[in-house]
Amino acid sequence: MTTPLTLIPGRSPDGTVRLAVSGEIDMSNVGHLAEALDGGSGPLVVDLTGVEYLDSAGLSVLFAHAERLELIVPPLLEPVLTVSGLADLVTVHDPMTRNETHC
Repeated sequence: MTTPLTLIPGRSPDGTVRLAVSGEIDMSNVGHLAEALDGGSGPLVVDLTGVEYLDSAGLSVLFAHAERLELIVPPLLEPVLTVSGLADLVTVHDPMTRNETHC
């Protein structure tokens, strides 16, 4: 059974490609996230504020695209990004201010 995951592509006012993600990212649906991240080139802002769960399969996909990602993350995911080391490779923003945080 696939866990519900919603992916909404868009653009920021400055033209940067964005991907809003909500639901749970796990082994059952990580292929959809991988396809969305594989579908372009250049900088990509991934808004994870609607993500309630992120497992190692999801982290693996994010790591594979780290060189082009900026992440907007809720406080719930900050420890996961820090412990995994992903926060050291990508720019991480707080969803309320979109300022860079140091996870």
